Amino acid sequence: MLYKFKSKAAGDLIMLEPNGRRVLQIIGKDPGPKGIIEPDQMPAAIQALEAAILKEEAEQQEAIADARAKGQVPPTFAEVSLRQRALPFIDMLTRCQKAGADIVWGTP
Repeated sequence: MLYKFKSKAAGDLIMLEPNGRRVLQIIGKDPGPKGIIEPDQMPAAIQALEAAILKEEAEQQEAIADARAKGQVPPTFAEVSLRQRALPFIDMLTRCQKAGADIVWGTP
């Protein structure tokens, strides 16, 4: 399954189901097959995503530091981070907020 995010103020953004679901959960939306993000909800969504990115990065750095302190091999993480997955969505949220345009999603 895919999530296709659409708006009149930005190009379409397509995410694989696990990534789209995670982003929607972070911003407090039901990751159902269809939904909407209104412009007044976008600042909180951007803040939630940015906070989740910082939290993930801090946890990874802590895990690396702990492993090194114990003389262990540092852990490896997903090849594509939350930051890389969420930045296009944050850009879309920012553009749509400025334009006062909704973002809708559905499964293509």
